[in-house]
Amino acid sequence: RPPREVANSIRPTPQSRITSVAGNPTLALEAPLKQPSVRLLAGLVALGLLTAACGSSDSTSGTTTTTTAAGGGASAGQVSLDDLCQEAKDAGVTAPDGFTVRLVTDIGKVDDRTFNQYAYEGMQAAKDCFGFDTSFIETVSEADYAKNIDTALADSPDAVVTVGFLLADATLAAATANPDTSFIGVDQFQKEFPANYTGILFNEDEGGYLAGVMAASLSKSGVVGVVGGREDVPPVVKLVNGYEMGAKSVNPDIRVLKIYNESFTAPDKGASDAQQFIGEGADVIFGAGGKTGSGGVAAATAQGVWGIGVDQDEYFSTFNGGQAPGSDKLATSAVKRVDLGVFTQILAAITGDFAGGIFGLTAENGGITYAPFHDASIPSDVAAKLEEVRKGLADGSITTGLDPATGEPL
Repeated sequence: RPPREVANSIRPTPQSRITSVAGNPTLALEAPLKQPSVRLLAGLVALGLLTAACGSSDSTSGTTTTTTAAGGGASAGQVSLDDLCQEAKDAGVTAPDGFTVRLVTDIGKVDDRTFNQYAYEGMQAAKDCFGFDTSFIETVSEADYAKNIDTALADSPDAVVTVGFLLADATLAAATANPDTSFIGVDQFQKEFPANYTGILFNEDEGGYLAGVMAASLSKSGVVGVVGGREDVPPVVKLVNGYEMGAKSVNPDIRVLKIYNESFTAPDKGASDAQQFIGEGADVIFGAGGKTGSGGVAAATAQGVWGIGVDQDEYFSTFNGGQAPGSDKLATSAVKRVDLGVFTQILAAITGDFAGGIFGLTAENGGITYAPFHDASIPSDVAAKLEEVRKGLADGSITTGLDPATGEPL
């Protein structure tokens, strides 16, 4: 796990500091910027910070209603990449001739409904917006990380995206050996980053906290569960511990059942974990471990137990846009904007503003939020509580009580 001294680095520094442009809170890169990219990058992330009003079609206290975020279905605090693209186009940004981006997944596929897919979607959104060549390599084994990155580098691409904490060592080695290529590492921390390597990091503890608040607010039994991925991956620990802290902020006496798994790609094991927790009285299950966690959520909702997804909006992935059984019991998802991180860093590579270091995404700058409730009937007071907590995390009036680097209690 990264050492405690990096705790503050996942806040919006050094690359992502909060400033103000025309009175709007804005995330701006501190690296020297070229025109028109000063206005461009400030404006892009300003859009990302425009918080959609999260409300209900029926605001009467105590009523039960399907509550969704305003703004065309975008979740609270979230902006579409289409808006970011348009802002860039308005500023005259296009990709240079021959610009290429390659992506290497963690174990899994670009359509595996996990953060691999979310990173891929960020790359594809940038491709569709700016027009450049892309390709991807799907990793089968951890032993293939370095080999796959080398393969991605074969035609000297302008940028390489590597997805996941476990690829950090191989990515650092490749970045050091290939200084003319920009490397974008999702969930990757280094004590020192070369100038051509940016690690996109998230305050997942905030996402877990939001999930915990939702879980405890919905629970009737006073028992909730979380199906986690690998315990040696800090984002998982942050989600699991954040979930417990959020749940206990609502109900200090709540019982939080939690388990870590050795694989992110074992939905049957996740389903078994969820079944065990339900047998122990849990009436809400949070999945915090890729397809393993999603298996737990799907198993829970199929039995009429509340489920909470992770990373992206699982209504559209695990539940196939509401076509899969149990979609009405998916309360929400704890969203980390992997797509936004990948998109903005590819944009920086295109404009020549790419700078090594940490690019931090948090509740404060719109990188951590929650998904709409879609088919789920969520009481309006619960919806209001969740949005209140999101805003509190964003403005700093609420904290998770966890180290944002390791997820361990402070």
